[in-house]
Amino acid sequence: MVPPTAPVPAPARGSVALRATLAGVVVSVLLVLAIVFGSRLLRDFDSALLPYAVATVFLAFGVAYRYTVWISSPGARRLFKQGWRSLFSAANFRKAPTALPKMIATYLGFQKFLGARSHARWAAHQLIFWGCILAAAITFPLTWGWFTFTSASGSGPGYEMRIWGFKILGFDALSVVGWLMFHGLDIAAVLVIPGASYFLWRRMKDRGAITGQRFGYDLVPLIALIVISVTGLLLTFSSIFLHGGGYEFLAVLHMVSVVFTLIYIPFGKFFHIVQRPAAVGMQLFKYTSRQDEQVFPCKRCGEPVDTAPYVENLRGTMRDLKLDFDAWAEYCPRCKRVLRGTAYLSHVKKGFK
Repeated sequence: MVPPTAPVPAPARGSVALRATLAGVVVSVLLVLAIVFGSRLLRDFDSALLPYAVATVFLAFGVAYRYTVWISSPGARRLFKQGWRSLFSAANFRKAPTALPKMIATYLGFQKFLGARSHARWAAHQLIFWGCILAAAITFPLTWGWFTFTSASGSGPGYEMRIWGFKILGFDALSVVGWLMFHGLDIAAVLVIPGASYFLWRRMKDRGAITGQRFGYDLVPLIALIVISVTGLLLTFSSIFLHGGGYEFLAVLHMVSVVFTLIYIPFGKFFHIVQRPAAVGMQLFKYTSRQDEQVFPCKRCGEPVDTAPYVENLRGTMRDLKLDFDAWAEYCPRCKRVLRGTAYLSHVKKGFK
């Protein structure tokens, strides 16, 4: 078993806020420099997209700030250190060279753990996830001026896609490739709308979801995703079928919804997108421990609880949080219930007649 470690004192709140602010400023400055140099000193930067670019800078500050605050707590810090130690461990790679890419694909990409709860929720989450990934992969580089699409002949239909000024791909705007290039955001919207709508419908109908939901935390993110997606599709509809009718109003509405969502991400439910990769390291930590057969048995019944390093890591976190019942981590869930029931009968129930 891994030897117990001394409790880690929680940092002062003021020092955490200062470190988080400095981290946010540094990351924001680095992003601004990346935008300036990536757009070739703003030559490829589209001034019409300035509000989006400014919102991404606020997003970078918020993510760095919130992430620094998050990993400053004892439990998250232990998870963070152990997870990244497992990710960059040469020993883990030698023992299980395919474990990391497999977990990235199943845990981050396809999120199989959600399928065990509900196939419908898993499918809806996948629609939102891949739709947002596609939208981010297109929107961010375009907003920063890293990607540009220019007409090869000046009159079309030939176009060139350039990254940082270097030609990557030439395509015909009237071809299938050209259609996919110019309608990638529409495809993303078509993926996001049914996924977000399902979760919104579920939060309106499911009693379990209704009792614990909060409007700003649970409903606003879904509404924001739907508004962004619908207004984006309406922009395409306006340009194709209405000859630009109402385009300016829709463009402003779309921009406001996107900017609001980007600023909201670090301080709302979407922050779990940033937290999730750190959990992959912990899953790898548990997996490689099982490969070494370091399974911790329940102290009462002998059934396996989890890997021995994971149990000790959990006990260390509980000690850091000054919880005086860290020894309970050494019991399986069933024995915990039995012990709680026994304690209730011995110390509480006997006092009643």
